[in-house]
Amino acid sequence: MPAAPPANKLYARTVALVRRIGVPSAVLLAALLFDLVVTTQAALDDAGPRFVDFGLLPGIFAMVGCGFWAQRRAAVAGAAGAGVLVFSTLFIHALSLPAYSSVLPKVAISEVVAGVLLVYYVTRRARAGVAFCVVAALVTGGLVAVFGRYRGVNDIDSGTGSQALLFGLLLLVGALAPAIAGRDRSPRAVPRTQRLRWINELAMGQWPLIGLLAFAMLFEFGYTYATNARSFPILFCSIVAAVLAVLSPRRPADALLALAGIMLLSAVVKPFLHLRYSDYPMPGGVPAVQVVAAMGTVVNLVRAQGVSRSWSRIAAVSGVVALAAILNSSYRGSPQTDAQTLTLLAFTATILLGISITVGLMLRSRDAQRSQAVRSAVSDAQTAERMALARELHDVVAHHVTGIVVQAQAARLMAEQKPEVAVEAMARIENAGVEALAAMRRLVRSMRGDAPAGSSEFSEQATTDLGADLRKLVESANHGVPTSMHLDLPPDLPHEVGRSALRLVQESLTNVGKHAADATGAFVLAEVTGGELHLRVTDDGRQTAHRPAGGSGGYGLVGMRERVALLKGRLSAGRGPDGGWRVEAWLPLATGEDMEGDE
Repeated sequence: MPAAPPANKLYARTVALVRRIGVPSAVLLAALLFDLVVTTQAALDDAGPRFVDFGLLPGIFAMVGCGFWAQRRAAVAGAAGAGVLVFSTLFIHALSLPAYSSVLPKVAISEVVAGVLLVYYVTRRARAGVAFCVVAALVTGGLVAVFGRYRGVNDIDSGTGSQALLFGLLLLVGALAPAIAGRDRSPRAVPRTQRLRWINELAMGQWPLIGLLAFAMLFEFGYTYATNARSFPILFCSIVAAVLAVLSPRRPADALLALAGIMLLSAVVKPFLHLRYSDYPMPGGVPAVQVVAAMGTVVNLVRAQGVSRSWSRIAAVSGVVALAAILNSSYRGSPQTDAQTLTLLAFTATILLGISITVGLMLRSRDAQRSQAVRSAVSDAQTAERMALARELHDVVAHHVTGIVVQAQAARLMAEQKPEVAVEAMARIENAGVEALAAMRRLVRSMRGDAPAGSSEFSEQATTDLGADLRKLVESANHGVPTSMHLDLPPDLPHEVGRSALRLVQESLTNVGKHAADATGAFVLAEVTGGELHLRVTDDGRQTAHRPAGGSGGYGLVGMRERVALLKGRLSAGRGPDGGWRVEAWLPLATGEDMEGDE
């Protein structure tokens, strides 16, 4: 039997699934799963005929299908959803199926969620007139479903009817408000994918808490129905607490204080409502929704600020919970005075608080690790970019500037003896200066991001024809030493290999002009042997190296080694057997991934 996936992988997969299908679809699927479990349990129990409860499933599946369809064809799906509510009600009433209640009486939670989504999508996407008609049809279908699934008129009491109308109005307003706010108001309106982005991000980050709150809220509505609306003030406090918990990541400290105030109001009001414990059971005197909301808010506060900065607000909420337990945890409706019961409640509250703080610290640690990883990645990327720009600046611009210095030195020495040579040198200096200026502009353009990534003029030099680029480099003779070459290159060299090869030869010739003062010739070899590009640049200089004009930064060999290391090649530089300087490099033509694939 395969082992279950780790919790972090399961969480990541769940988040990826929710992102792929969207939060509304995920909520609708969760509601459908809940209804399937409840219907199956009711169909297989001994309370009434077996399997008869499965008759509710066709209407449930039809409404869920309309909810998914509304994301593409809102108006048509809304009209179909209104028809499904009416026909499923006729079917349930004709066969006397035992429909169960959720937020609305005799309406399954999947039908409620699908109806809310239908109202939202129709109002947001359909034209105003069409939206009004379809929403009116959905409201009518909802009223038919609520009041038409009772077996007789006498089964509907005034309390149930008023609660159904009140909760239905709340659901309708909750669906219409964000939909109207998100409607297109002009041809240049913001795209739908960008509207209410912060709500979507908040929902994606809070979906476990939202799921727990929704599950607890479902039972809260049921308890409210059981008390004939007398407990509606507590339900209202629970709804406000759930909203505060979902919004708490934005301002967790203020949210926890506000939540403490709501819980205190709920605890103080409850004794005046004359509610029996059997009608409205509250764990430890606090409604389940408020317990979940408090835990979620504590998690968000500890995650954002740590325990040391949160203990005062956590203590305030803990005091409110203790007061609620004393006032509302007694079966008789009087304050709780039994020491054993209070000890058990305190122990349970401590465990729940410890779980909340632990989860918050775990998330805080994970956030710190992610932030550190992001900072390290950004720092590494910035360092790599700086090094790449430094290599380009040194290899390209310094090459042209070195040519200018060498040509100017030659012109100064030959000006008195052969003026015509000095004039020719001045022309070459001008050309080298123009090329240096163009190279600087290309580099600045690359740094500013004006050129697309990977398509700068530097890379185009190497990707077009490395052989032609090397010939042009040698023939320009900016380094001031006559140079011969031998090239044996295929036409399909990899882009990065060709670019790096050009820079290696360019820097090597620049060093010849700087350091080999008595050199009378240089030689460039570039050939492909054994799956590698072999480069060799030599000169016949024999005098001891002297400090070149303008000094030397000492970064030439460093930059060459960095280029070769990036391609996982080899580089050697030093005195040759004949006394001149010798630079040799071997660059693999296959990337690391290609070589791993060949193996």
